[in-house]
Amino acid sequence: MEYKVIDKETYYRKGVYRHFTEDCKCSVSMTARVDVTELVSSAKRRGTKFYIDFLYLLTKVLNSRDDYKMGYLWQSDELICYDVINPTQYVFHDDTQTCTPVYSRYYEDYGTFCRCASEDLEKAKQTREYLLDAANHPNWFDASYISWLSYDSVNVELPDGYLYFLPIVNWGRYREENGRLMMPLTVRLNHATADGFLLANVYRMLEKEIKDFTENNK
Repeated sequence: MEYKVIDKETYYRKGVYRHFTEDCKCSVSMTARVDVTELVSSAKRRGTKFYIDFLYLLTKVLNSRDDYKMGYLWQSDELICYDVINPTQYVFHDDTQTCTPVYSRYYEDYGTFCRCASEDLEKAKQTREYLLDAANHPNWFDASYISWLSYDSVNVELPDGYLYFLPIVNWGRYREENGRLMMPLTVRLNHATADGFLLANVYRMLEKEIKDFTENNK
C-alpha cells in the first residue's frame, strides 16, 4: 500500500475540506440509472460475466482521479491519497443468508483483473465466515451488488463525525426501460473531499468507459 500525504494548506479544496471536517461533518450520495444495454450484450456475446466487467470499469473510473482515492489517518490527522484503491466485493450464501467480504486487487489489465476477481469469488464461496479485515485493507472501497432488486434509492449511514473518505458503491438489478437496460447505481462520498460535480463525474466517466469498452470488444 502506497500513498502520498496531502498538504492541507495547499489542497485545492482547502476551504471545503475544513468546513466539512470541522463545522459540518457529512457525506453526500447520489443514485442514478446507468445504461448497461451494450455492456450486457457484450458480455453475452463474448461469454464473460457482466458483473465482473462492470466491476472492472467501475474500479478503473475510481482510480482515474485522486479525489476518489482519498483517505484519512486519524492517528496523525493526515489527509492522504492512495496510489490505487481496490474493490471489496461480497458473496451471498443462500443457505445461511449471510455475506462474506471478498478483497480483490485492481489490475489495469482487464484479463488479469477478471481472472483474479473471479478466483477470489470462488474461494469465498467455500466459507461462511464474515472475514471482515478492514484494518489490513485500508485502501479497499466497498462495492456491493444488491442483486434482488432494481431499486430507486439507497442511503448508507456512518457514525456522526466519522471521517471516512473512500467511496461506498452499491448497484442493483438492471431492468428494461423503453427498450434499454437501466441499472441503479449509488455512490457515496465524504463531502469534505467531494461534491455534486465529483459525484456526477463518476457516472459521466463510467458511461464513457462502457462505450469505449464495448466498442473495443466487438
